[in-house]
Amino acid sequence: MNSEGAVDDSYFDYCPWDFVRRASDEQRAAQAALQKRLTAGGASLGPCTYVSPAAGVFTDVLRLGENSYIAGHAYVTGEVTAGADCSVNPYATVRGRIALGDGVRIGAHSSLLGFNHGFAPDRPVHRQPLTRKGITVGDDVWIGSNVVVLDGVTIGDHCVVGAGAVVTKDLQPWTIAAGNPARQLRDRRGQGAASTGQFGHVGERREEGQLRSPVTAGGPGDAVARFADRARGQAADLLARAWNADTGRYSDQPGAPETVRAHCDAVEIADLLLRSHPPQLSAAEHAERLRALQDPDSGLVPELAADGGPGVLPAPAADGWIDDGTAEYHVLSVSYALDLLGSRFAHPVHVVRRMTADRLVARLDSLPWRTRAWSAGAWVDCWATGAHRNLELDAEAGAPGALEALFGWLGTRVAPWTGMWGEAVSPAAGRLQLVNGYYRLTRGSFAQFGLQVPYPERVVDTVLAHGGDPRWFAAGRQNACNVLDVAHPLWLAGQQTRHRAAEARAWAEEQLAQALERWRDGAGFGFGPPGEGGSGPGRDPGLQGTEMWLAIIWLLADLAGVSDRLGYRPRGVHRPEPARSTAPRIPAQPIPIDNSL
Repeated sequence: MNSEGAVDDSYFDYCPWDFVRRASDEQRAAQAALQKRLTAGGASLGPCTYVSPAAGVFTDVLRLGENSYIAGHAYVTGEVTAGADCSVNPYATVRGRIALGDGVRIGAHSSLLGFNHGFAPDRPVHRQPLTRKGITVGDDVWIGSNVVVLDGVTIGDHCVVGAGAVVTKDLQPWTIAAGNPARQLRDRRGQGAASTGQFGHVGERREEGQLRSPVTAGGPGDAVARFADRARGQAADLLARAWNADTGRYSDQPGAPETVRAHCDAVEIADLLLRSHPPQLSAAEHAERLRALQDPDSGLVPELAADGGPGVLPAPAADGWIDDGTAEYHVLSVSYALDLLGSRFAHPVHVVRRMTADRLVARLDSLPWRTRAWSAGAWVDCWATGAHRNLELDAEAGAPGALEALFGWLGTRVAPWTGMWGEAVSPAAGRLQLVNGYYRLTRGSFAQFGLQVPYPERVVDTVLAHGGDPRWFAAGRQNACNVLDVAHPLWLAGQQTRHRAAEARAWAEEQLAQALERWRDGAGFGFGPPGEGGSGPGRDPGLQGTEMWLAIIWLLADLAGVSDRLGYRPRGVHRPEPARSTAPRIPAQPIPIDNSL
């Protein structure tokens, strides 16, 4: 790693999972050229894949699903197909006819040998014929380091193969196996002792009498898979429920006002569950309706007027900004909905583009960090997202130096003892404003631009302390905002540190089990718990609650290690990957020089 936080090319040979998040423009261009050569030879590579230039890839057939990678010094030949989220780690060998499902992990120095030599005594070995039965590996399989899998073997879904094993016979689904030859030790769904030693990590074991998740049948993986199947089967009816055929617009739930956000939520839900656009209109019609709502002068999107057209925005403030919380959130919701529809804003976000660095810093200084950190973080989220969209349209992000000023301000105002901005802690609300503001701020800035957050260990400490507050997280008290605003920071910081990872996973598993029970057939999720009033759309199921909880469930499931069982991955507002591959240069670990917020 150099002094500016960039990494050498060889780093990705051994840590390929970091390529999407940390590669420079030059490294991305080199990878694109390598993949172009591979695809010219007939390979098929999904989005967010990585093939190390130090790997020996000489295949007749190569198929890699999205988010899959081949690390440095791996040796890959023959006919190799892999689903999504697969990894071939350094020095692994994958040869012959190999078929991998989704979520397969192949440890370093392991060998999958989908062919064999004869060894009859009538001729030398090098003249013996080859046979190819092939190897099939199911979904959600972990093959540890230094494993050998022989030709003709099928490894079922959800298996774990311990380090150093030699697999000579088929393994049934859910098998945990080890040894030479490999033999079944137990069923992965059982409540056995902690896994240690040959599996490469220490597992977690709940002591007798501890609280157990309500969704235990088959474990959380089976629970989220059942939920996802159920939700997908009802998605079309859920969207139709919110569609007003007379006006041609969406409302959050029947009888509620028709809103811009409801339309965007419908697009996100359809993408998650149907992998398509909402069936009420064509993708082009959805995009055109949303694009037409943008105010060409400010670049903001006001709420709908009574006739369904764009509403009226308030007058600008002295610094040129237009203070309208709904329109500010629409910078996120509308632009990401357009992404999913294959479109973009019609105009730059001019209120962002016109803001000078001096005015931006003055606005940041004036935000209510001490009392309403969520509002302050939401403003940063809007401004940074507008800057991202402007760059997407090949416009200036803001006035010269403004985007750098944003990250410079954030880097010098972060509190090293919490990893957050502001001190909005009170006896009445605890850390609620502080943590919720952190989510909104980092979503639009560090996460969206692919930058590492400062002080990730302190972030985890602060968020876990807040996540244990029964006022917000006891069973039956959660709402979508509060759970999201813990799950996302834990996930984001968890990309940089394993600090208290077991506690984060336990919290996620508990919240996941409770979240799955909130689904209402034919209607989706409510934003808050039964009986909740106050902020947000309330307890009744609708599009906003459904969109948010679907994303939350993915985050919780990923923290729990079972997100692959959902069959969807957020691609909109709550997408886990950065939205941009370039960002301003800031110090890898900001040094606070002013903590007077």
